[in-house]
Amino acid sequence: MTPFTFSTTRSIISGSGKAAEIGPIARLLLGERVLLVTDAGLRRSGLLEPSLASLLASGITMRIFDEVVADPPEAIVRAAAAAAAEHAATGILAIGGGSPMDVAKLAALLARSDEKLADIYGVGNVKGPRLPLMLVPTTAGTGSEVTPISIVTTGEAEKKGVVSPILLPDAALLDPELTLGLPPAITAATGVDAMVHAIEAYASASPNNNPVSRALAREALRLLGANIREAVHNGRNRDARGAMLLGSLLAGQAFANSPVAAVHALAYPLGGHYHIPHGLSNALVLPHVLAFNLPAAALTYGEIAADAFPELGQAPVSNRAERFVESLASLSVDLNLPTRLRDMGIGENALAMLATDAMKQTRLLVNNPRPLTEADALAIYRAAW
Repeated sequence: MTPFTFSTTRSIISGSGKAAEIGPIARLLLGERVLLVTDAGLRRSGLLEPSLASLLASGITMRIFDEVVADPPEAIVRAAAAAAAEHAATGILAIGGGSPMDVAKLAALLARSDEKLADIYGVGNVKGPRLPLMLVPTTAGTGSEVTPISIVTTGEAEKKGVVSPILLPDAALLDPELTLGLPPAITAATGVDAMVHAIEAYASASPNNNPVSRALAREALRLLGANIREAVHNGRNRDARGAMLLGSLLAGQAFANSPVAAVHALAYPLGGHYHIPHGLSNALVLPHVLAFNLPAAALTYGEIAADAFPELGQAPVSNRAERFVESLASLSVDLNLPTRLRDMGIGENALAMLATDAMKQTRLLVNNPRPLTEADALAIYRAAW
């Protein structure tokens, strides 16, 4: 048996309406002084009100930090950590998408330890300790509620990751009620993001690619593939929304232990330079990276093709992987997502710069099933353009 390590969030609470019952759970786990990390739009939407009422009714003294923005820069992380320290927080709660959850992870660490953000980028550089941490996703995409990863924008455009088991939350709460009002475009992009997590985890060249992650990735693809169109086109369907949240979580567990690769490496520069949402960045390059990988990963992609697209179970094994890549490209069209970089205002003259930046994502590129050079990255961007 090949050795591997599998770690995940200690407690998972799932159910419709659970966010409105969060108070007693949070009081037990996080203590009586809690910093809530979210974003201003979510706070204005009123979506947080049932949770806030439950938290206050449980005797928790709250401070709300709602300054998180997409692709959060280092200054936001430091500000959240400072807010936790000023509040004398006994625990951190995040309600939101991937950005609030990522900020909350680092705020919980920096508010408790004496570590500096600049010293912990990369894999395994966190020493801890951290404050107790609970995450509640409002999108079905990043899986951050079960990953040991936080992504930060550094400088003008580059993204760096902090990766450590110490960042794994103590609890995750899934409530489809929080995703019912999510617009179709965001539902689509975040849903494809979750599918990318499952695909890259299953095919990862990481030495820690393991049978648990692979099993979770396949179940994630079954849930996501069967429900993403319904969630996008009929967003009030609670069953579809719940299936998407669970699929996202399972994909998160998978890639937290069998890391993602070149799709993410090529997506990050799109977000850093052009502020394209992370899920959409992944969707734009996904079929082109997978097509590049086919010489090394055709058998692997063929194994999972029918999980996401059951009709491919009838396709000949000889071209099932190619059909899988084509189906993923068609899915973006079905979901009304942009499919070309030029549609996002990216000029052809920027592709070389993007390729250079993508090669800085060595943490991810080492996991790609086929080695990728800067010339290869440029060719992929050209195909996506």
